[in-house]
This record gives sequence, structure tokens and C-alpha cells, in this order.
Amino acid sequence: MEIRIADLNDLTRAASEFLQIIGDHKIFPFKAEMGAGKTTFILSLLKQLGVEHAEGSPTYSLVNTYESPIYGSIYHFDLYRLKDEQEAFDIGIEEMIYGDSICFIEWPEKISDLLPDEAIWSYIRKNDDDSRTITIDL
Repeated sequence: MEIRIADLNDLTRAASEFLQIIGDHKIFPFKAEMGAGKTTFILSLLKQLGVEHAEGSPTYSLVNTYESPIYGSIYHFDLYRLKDEQEAFDIGIEEMIYGDSICFIEWPEKISDLLPDEAIWSYIRKNDDDSRTITIDL
């Protein structure tokens, strides 16, 4: 399944479409090159899920926790600076990804062995015209 994002004005529609497609799933690894728009898209998803004050990427803290009035706790991971899986264990990643919360994960390849089989992988590609294509691996 693919979603095309023409520009920043198209993010709300794309996030809404993504959430309709994924159904009841809760774990979403996003794989893309640096600068492809992972954080921007995840922030749009958070807004669609009722999070009013989403921050930028949790690059240094590794995880931001948000509360949605509808969905409860939502975790946004940026694992770019993660040194190894042990560091992921140290922040309590297992409890978060195997709990009942929604998890959006940037740089998931760093913990791919820890992710549940039911995780819905998405790939963001920057196109030549600066649009983006999100491929959802259902």
C-alpha cells in the first residue's frame, strides 16, 4: 500500500489515510534516509491521534511519551543515536513496545530483533520532485 505526499500541505490528509489503513495495529517502524521526513510525518500522525503539543524528534532522549485523550500513551522513538540493543533495554523499550500503547519508531533497524512480528513497517522515500512516497508493508 502506498501513500503519496505532494508537499507539507498534504500531511494531514496523508496521516489520516495512514491511520485508516493500519487499523488496530500499534507498532510502526519507519525506515528512511536522513531527511526523508520521518519525524515530520510522525508529528502529523500524533496530531491526528489527538496529541496537542507534540515536540520534535527525541534524538537525544531516544523516546518522547505523549498522552492522547482517545488512545492513551503514545511513544515516539528516535533510535539514531542508540549504541546497541542493551541501551534500548536500559530505557525500558520492551515494556513500551510490548505494552498496549502505540509506538512510532525511527531508525528501527537498530532494534529489529526486538520488534514484534505484527509490527507494520513503513518506508518513506523522497522523490525527485520533493514529494514523498510512504510504502506500508501490510
